[in-house]
Amino acid sequence: MAQENLTTEVTEFVLIGLSQNPKWNFLLFLIFLTIYVTTWLGNLIIIFTVIFMPHLHTPMYFLLASLAAKDISDSTVTALRMLVGLLSKHNTISYNWCITQIFFFHFSAGASNGLLVLMAVDRYIAIVKPLEYLLIMNRGICIGFLAGILLGGFVHSIVQIGILVQLPFCGSNVLDNFYCDVPQVLKLACSDTYVIELLMVSNSGLLLIIIFPALLVSYSFILIKIRTYVAEGKNKAISTCTAQMMVLSLNFGPAIFIYDRPFKIFPGDKIVQIMYTLVTPMLNPMIFTLRNTEMKNAIRKLKGKIQSSNSIFKKKDFH
Repeated sequence: MAQENLTTEVTEFVLIGLSQNPKWNFLLFLIFLTIYVTTWLGNLIIIFTVIFMPHLHTPMYFLLASLAAKDISDSTVTALRMLVGLLSKHNTISYNWCITQIFFFHFSAGASNGLLVLMAVDRYIAIVKPLEYLLIMNRGICIGFLAGILLGGFVHSIVQIGILVQLPFCGSNVLDNFYCDVPQVLKLACSDTYVIELLMVSNSGLLLIIIFPALLVSYSFILIKIRTYVAEGKNKAISTCTAQMMVLSLNFGPAIFIYDRPFKIFPGDKIVQIMYTLVTPMLNPMIFTLRNTEMKNAIRKLKGKIQSSNSIFKKKDFH
């Protein structure tokens, strides 16, 4: 069992994880390793398909590939440490690595929210101003917006880290979680953190609760416009917007549950965190590919090109 350090500064944290049973831990390791590998494969397929299929070099697919890269980042920040912990007898993480994990987790999550907003803007312009779409959403604009999103994610994360590192940690070092995050770490500070909790909720939860309904309203408006005014490609546009709304719900729903309330531990927190950090990055590419005929056809063509190239190389090697 973890020892509590009551007199000296905390230099490491003990992660309770998901289970204390070695047999369960091994089973969980296999399950989450499968999820992690699937996440990498699904998102890499999207990224490589967008890169190597010229007809997908459009703003929408550029943003979709960026989302896929973000999903890999999100999953890696939490999954690798969790997988190591499931096989370790003493699941500990140093203070510095804990803070580093929090920084990259919130940097990636903040950028993710901005990217989902940009994807909604992209669909709005494509539907409302189709003739000006490629002029407005040109490559320079997309790259500029993406750079701004990354900067926003950095600012969002560094603000929280800047507050967190000023707190003294001299009491319990046991984190009831499988990765380091602000709510659990903040509760271990040996000082009054009520005001800081309000700041953290404002920094994360308030933004989520404002952005999510606004995005749902905007997509509803887009769907109305599609049904009313769009004649050609209506089903494709509806399918794309519906897929993006599903991804929005998977990303924002669990995040609102965790961050848009006082930092108290609830029984269902870990299940929601697993969904948010591990399952959603795996589901995102499935949702976009299964509901997108153009993407599915592009994946088949890329697969065919790869198989043809392999056949040519084999024939050359044979001769």
